[in-house]
Formats: sequence, C-alpha cells, structure tokens
Amino acid sequence: MPDTPALIDPSRIRYYHAHLYYRDAAGLAEARRLAEAAAEHFEIRVGRFHERPVGPHPLWSCQLSFAPERFGEIVPWLALNRGDLDIFVHLGTDDDYFDHTQGAMWLGHSHPLDLSQFVDH
Repeated sequence: MPDTPALIDPSRIRYYHAHLYYRDAAGLAEARRLAEAAAEHFEIRVGRFHERPVGPHPLWSCQLSFAPERFGEIVPWLALNRGDLDIFVHLGTDDDYFDHTQGAMWLGHSHPLDLSQFVDH
C-alpha cells in the first residue's frame, strides 16, 4: 500500500492575499475602486498599487490582505464584484512556493506566475 501524505492542519494558514491584476491606467482605476469598496465592507489591508510586475506576479497588481476567518465572506464578494479584473488568491503559510501553487485560486483568467524566486523547490 503506498504511503499516504500527512494531512495539513488548516490552522497553519495565517492570512490570505488577493492580488488584483490590471494592465493599464483604466485597470488601475478599476482596481482602486474595488479595493476601496472592499476596505469599506471588510477588515482588510490594502497594499501598494504597482504599475509594473512585482515578485512572481506577471501584471501590475495590488495586494489585499485578510484573516483566514474572513475568506468565506471576502472571496465570494470579490468574485461577484471584480468586474474585468483578474484576481489571484492564495493562502499564507511559511511555504511561499506551496502558497503560490497548491494553495491558490483564480477569479477570472489565470496568468502564469514567475516562480523562479522560490528557488528551494
């Protein structure tokens, strides 16, 4: 019988990030509107609005950070209100590679990430 991998306890999830993706000034304005509305409705932290790819993200983006307990409220709200924005959602543990691959989902279209910064995997 093959070895079964150990199950991971969800309490390891310390936070979630939702990265709003956009390509131009119009998308930036749409991302600002969505981030502002999300901040009015939920306890989230809105990060910088980047106008170039940053880290593993292939497009301009802004990061929204929120507690794991809020996932069930925030992610459905983002899915319904994202407009033309694509959103990359991932959990936050101590394993960035896992978080950005196995612990991830897309709202809208997916985009290939640059995972080369996670060199130890």
